[in-house]
Amino acid sequence: MATLIGMVILALVLPTWAGITYVGLVRARRENAGLPHPPRPRRTPAKKTAWIAVLAYVLGGALHLYGLSYMPFLQPEDACWFKAGYMAVPDSSGALPVSLVCAGEEIVPWWVNPGLLVLAVTAVGATVASVVLAVTARRRGGPASSG
Repeated sequence: MATLIGMVILALVLPTWAGITYVGLVRARRENAGLPHPPRPRRTPAKKTAWIAVLAYVLGGALHLYGLSYMPFLQPEDACWFKAGYMAVPDSSGALPVSLVCAGEEIVPWWVNPGLLVLAVTAVGATVASVVLAVTARRRGGPASSG
């Protein structure tokens, strides 16, 4: 469990902290130099749906990692010991759908697989919608969603 927390810190917290620090440094440099703020690009519907897709992909990956934390890796009997409280080799396990069965009992929480399904559908739907919105905006001669 400690390695999972360490992976989450390395994968999510540190890049977020670095990005916030970088943005703060850029703003401080701009204010000290007396430069005007650059014009803020317009938020198009394509950009908004792209951000929704990115958020769904990240949350889906985090939820899948959480579900995989229940899986047996090096010593399968330890998975049942740590998660269910008795020493036994799991009856079955799988990564998709996330499942760990010890002595006929499902150990992975019931909400993990429906959550993965909802986030996957949201991510794919938002990605397709973002591309469609960007293409239609470009054909109309509107602002491009890139940038």
